[in-house]
Amino acid sequence: MKPVKKTKAEEPELEPLCCCEYIDRNGEKNHVAACLCDCQDLDEGCDRWITCKSVQPETCEKIMDTISDRLRIPWLRGAKKVNISILPPLFLLPVFLRVASWHFLLGVVVLTSLPVLALWYYYLTHRRKEQTLFFLSLGLFSLGYMYYVFLQEVVPKGRVGPTRLALLTCGLLLILYALYRAKKNPGYLRNPAHNDRALSGSQVECLNRKGPEKPKGFPSADLSGGLNNRAPKDETKDSPRTSAGSPAKGKDDWCAKCQLVRPARAWHCRICGICVRRMDHHCVWINSCVGESNHQAFILALLVFLLTSVYGITLTLDTICTDRSVFTALFYCPGVYANYSSALCFTCVWYSVIITGSMAYIFLIQLINISYNVTEREVQQALRQKTGRRLLCGLIVDTGQYNRGFLRNWHQFSTLGAHPFHHPAEDIV
Repeated sequence: MKPVKKTKAEEPELEPLCCCEYIDRNGEKNHVAACLCDCQDLDEGCDRWITCKSVQPETCEKIMDTISDRLRIPWLRGAKKVNISILPPLFLLPVFLRVASWHFLLGVVVLTSLPVLALWYYYLTHRRKEQTLFFLSLGLFSLGYMYYVFLQEVVPKGRVGPTRLALLTCGLLLILYALYRAKKNPGYLRNPAHNDRALSGSQVECLNRKGPEKPKGFPSADLSGGLNNRAPKDETKDSPRTSAGSPAKGKDDWCAKCQLVRPARAWHCRICGICVRRMDHHCVWINSCVGESNHQAFILALLVFLLTSVYGITLTLDTICTDRSVFTALFYCPGVYANYSSALCFTCVWYSVIITGSMAYIFLIQLINISYNVTEREVQQALRQKTGRRLLCGLIVDTGQYNRGFLRNWHQFSTLGAHPFHHPAEDIV
């Protein structure tokens, strides 16, 4: 006991950090004021760029890692790190929309390039399996900026009364609340201690030995992100997948990264790095997975957003094009570019239409999947393996594995999360 006390007494105490100090990625104390010092990768990249030499991709990644590590703001007990993916929407979106308001042709070019750039960035981050706050920042800032333009340019014209403004504001607040609910735990699967007790000693030894490897049906090398190959429903209908069955069955459902046996319809998200119960997909707009515990909130957020967005578009078009219907004014509104205020409102309307159309498509796909009791992961696997029944040119994919009819499917969806550990016998595969 005495040597232990002596060791504890001799351990140096860590000095508290001031508001501008932080511990960098190398474990060393650094200061915000020294963010431009000792950056060899940046100096090398600038030198190669000045001399018209190509910059290696590894150098670019090191530069971005250095910038993201040193981009911090002063905070109590140490400077806080700022995610660099949050910043581009805050600066680029207002600039692009205001440039698009100068002329009709500029509006066409900018509003066409914005979705292309967003899709390019999505595929870039999705291919690297990286988490990003870009789309969450873009969505939240778009809501705030559209509301700001509405208050500054539309409301002063006098055609929007207090009741309509209050209704639109309530819709915006409901969107934020639904997004907050959707950002919560989607149903992460932890590694409880009793998982090992549920299996026999030989099975645990087999799983521990086979875990780091890539067993048959385990999709760690599948870049398309589909579900793993599970046994047919008829072959495993009489025995639970998590019970002490054959070792091969446990191996098929064993997640080597999370070190647990996954229940039915669960999946390991390679972006979040954890298994999710009844995982539907990883949504970049909320930077989280959509699973059993937050699927209802995700649908609610989509529904409230669509209603609020359509209502805001209608109020704006009714204000800047008073003598035409909403649908006609969307495509033909003469004189809208005569003054900058109306042009900016019209540009923001079309930007909102593009975002609303994409969200409406996601909402439609979600309604179809819920009606057939399939998840997006199961749909993608069925399309790859050609095991599902395709309807309406592939818009509807029915795997037939969990489909119990329209009403029962929606009843099961409405009770998601109420009994997370209970699964009907026909769901156990």
